Amino acid sequence: MLIDWQKEDLNHIWHPCSQMKDYEELAPIVIERGEGINLYDVNGKCYKDVVSSWWCNLLGHCNPIISKRLKEQADKLEHVIFANFSNKAVIELCMRLKKLLPNGLAKFNFADNGSSSIEMAMKISFQYFQQAGFPQKKRFMALTDAYHGETISALSIGDCDLYTKIYKPILMDVVRIKAPDCYRCPFNKTRDNCQCECFCHCEEQFKKYGNETAAILVEPLLQGSAGMKIYPALYLKKLRKICDKYNVHLILDEIATGFYRTGKMFAANHADITPDIMCISKGLTGGYMPMAIAITTDKIYDAFYDDYNTHKAFMHSHTYSGNPLGASCALGVLDILKTGTIQKHLKEVTPYFNNLIKEKFLNHKNVGEIRSIGLINAIELVKNKNTKEPFESSLRIGYQIYKKALEKGVLLRPLGNVIYFNPPLIIKKEDMDFVVKIAFECLNEILPN
Repeated sequence: MLIDWQKEDLNHIWHPCSQMKDYEELAPIVIERGEGINLYDVNGKCYKDVVSSWWCNLLGHCNPIISKRLKEQADKLEHVIFANFSNKAVIELCMRLKKLLPNGLAKFNFADNGSSSIEMAMKISFQYFQQAGFPQKKRFMALTDAYHGETISALSIGDCDLYTKIYKPILMDVVRIKAPDCYRCPFNKTRDNCQCECFCHCEEQFKKYGNETAAILVEPLLQGSAGMKIYPALYLKKLRKICDKYNVHLILDEIATGFYRTGKMFAANHADITPDIMCISKGLTGGYMPMAIAITTDKIYDAFYDDYNTHKAFMHSHTYSGNPLGASCALGVLDILKTGTIQKHLKEVTPYFNNLIKEKFLNHKNVGEIRSIGLINAIELVKNKNTKEPFESSLRIGYQIYKKALEKGVLLRPLGNVIYFNPPLIIKKEDMDFVVKIAFECLNEILPN
């Protein structure tokens, strides 16, 4: 029996982050297989995945090394309860990751998605201070335009109205700090002469609320869902110092920035700092399996270590914590990174990609800024280049470009008026040439230069 896959999808599935009415015009694309940066639908059409399937596909679809690890593990053990039990794959993963982490991060608490690891980090921080003699520390700080996930606490820390606005009556009260905005800098600075003058906003809020705050959560260097907004490493250095001054935990959300997305293993490495808690996911398993980790220092871990009847244990769990299939995929990722071939490749193609994009897009009348970090390149489209006036969101400029690009075999998923590339790290120069060419064609079809 022939199955109409698109029809059956629409009969049954409620897709994430979508207005399903849009699917009447643009039906879901049913993917049958993947290879490298290519995805092939049920009709054989190829799409270049230059958003890494929501930023998680690190080393290409159906990577043979990761697939081999997964297949071998599936024949040994699929899962085991992680309370009082463990497994070889997850132990080896912790041993190997620890050597790659910022110095001082030592204890691993597993979840199965990024939002859950954020929740875990917040609960750990709060409970730590309750048990360490600082009961007044009950609040959290976060930046404007932040995104940390979709669960209630993670949404509370976030500040993108698209996701949070309707839920604000049920969200936590968070101390909000005005985030760096290097494109529309209120201090009239550029990334070349900036000393993070905007950090004054952070200093003001710490002065008011630092003594009652448990932790501040930030996306290091790159506010992804806000439109790939990039800010200097100096900001993180200053943040580390002020957290130490006020005894506030620094929680880095490295879910989207870890594993060489920013050109280094972790974004924290650019600033040479160690957070108190780091959350990782997405690239951790190469995009194969859901897994996330909240990693803490020994100091935090020790505040929970006591006799059972003191009730200091961290009573938080996820069914799939420490899943050996996910851990095996993560080990495959580390196997590949250990060879150094990816790092060598990135040094060669990263400047090529950025220069290619600038040469193609920079002189377009509606391109306000091109910003990049690692292989991530973002193109902000504006109504007026001189005033930096944005397009009205109701015009859905990015979405119109996205639809055109799909027709031509390129998967872009713009963030509002920002077109971006965040491809698997294995992308080749010829693929870069193709996707940039197509993206520019689509831009000119929607916004003629």
